[in-house]
Amino acid sequence: VAGLGNYGLRGTRHSVGMAVLDRLARQLAVAEGWRVDKRCCADVALATAHGLELVLLKPRRFMNLNGLSVASAAEIYSLGPGDIYLVHDDLDKALGKVAIKLGGSAR
Repeated sequence: VAGLGNYGLRGTRHSVGMAVLDRLARQLAVAEGWRVDKRCCADVALATAHGLELVLLKPRRFMNLNGLSVASAAEIYSLGPGDIYLVHDDLDKALGKVAIKLGGSAR
């Protein structure tokens, strides 16, 4: 699960993905487990939920380069495209609205 955004710019709508990952890590009791993984230029925490092993990822890059961290992490942790969930903002949605979708574009 990758929380996209601009690393270090907390509290902005564009970095909501990272805020969601922080909350998810607290709920899964791994909030103290974040560590820097220089191989993928991201903060990573490992968790287990409902029998699934999760890699929580917060890229340490600006939003437009988050994909590089996600791709590197996918290779490091042997993840395929169907294993990856991205949490990000969408200015086409009203603030506070959530959508789950399969696929997408660079936009």
